Amino acid sequence: MMPQATFETRSASARRQNILDYVRDRGGAQIDELAGRFVTSRMTIHRDLQVLSERGVLRRVHGGVTTPPKAFSEGSISQRSHRAMEAKQAIAAVAAALVEEGEIIALDDSTTSRVLAERLTDSASLTVVTNSMGTANLFTSKPNVNLLLLGGRYNMDFDAFFGTLCEQAAASLRVNTLFLSVAAIRGMTAYHQEQDIIKAKQALMNISDRKILLVDSTKFGVITLNRFSDLTEFDVVITDSGLEKDLEDTLRNAGINLKIAEISTVRASGLSTSPERNP
Repeated sequence: MMPQATFETRSASARRQNILDYVRDRGGAQIDELAGRFVTSRMTIHRDLQVLSERGVLRRVHGGVTTPPKAFSEGSISQRSHRAMEAKQAIAAVAAALVEEGEIIALDDSTTSRVLAERLTDSASLTVVTNSMGTANLFTSKPNVNLLLLGGRYNMDFDAFFGTLCEQAAASLRVNTLFLSVAAIRGMTAYHQEQDIIKAKQALMNISDRKILLVDSTKFGVITLNRFSDLTEFDVVITDSGLEKDLEDTLRNAGINLKIAEISTVRASGLSTSPERNP
């Protein structure tokens, strides 16, 4: 029979790893949120977070915890590319229907924008501006797509370009529609964990006539370090049918032009279509 102390140590270790994975997936979390998610006391969560923060893998903030920029960004492309995939496919299908032939569009470095890009590779006529190497590579063999890759300092973790050169290159252009994503939504505000990424996204916001936010429902109600923008700055916000109805109503009542992509429709149709939920 396993000694009780040994069992508790292994149990605590497993719980802390699960907490770490949960927070990294969302960019941050509240104490009460973690206590409810892992069905344990606030005191136990406080102890777990103290251990994780001492290891340098999480950062304590008032009322919760967030990920240090380095911890969040390590392996971020490989981590993010597998998260909420059905939701991203559903969101991308709704977003693709908003793209008109001949448009000039901008796509940020997010994995959701990359999923959208996969749907646009066979467009008859399109100009694509992006700072994402991975997204750009999807269009390099497409003769009907005019591709502009913003330069700058390459970040391997995000497979994209950032920095002053990237921002200056963006400032010299003008696009019809921007599609971008963020790490977290709390209240009526969008957040991201990296300042350099925020600056690149803001540079794209500044040159776009229409701004469309692509954000899966798992990102609502969580926290991360840096404020990016108010949701009212976007012409359209597209999320998936996992969004809680109360939150959906709150956003609509606040004047947000919200589109809800149905995950179940995508799953059943093999990703061929994804009608949005009617308000």
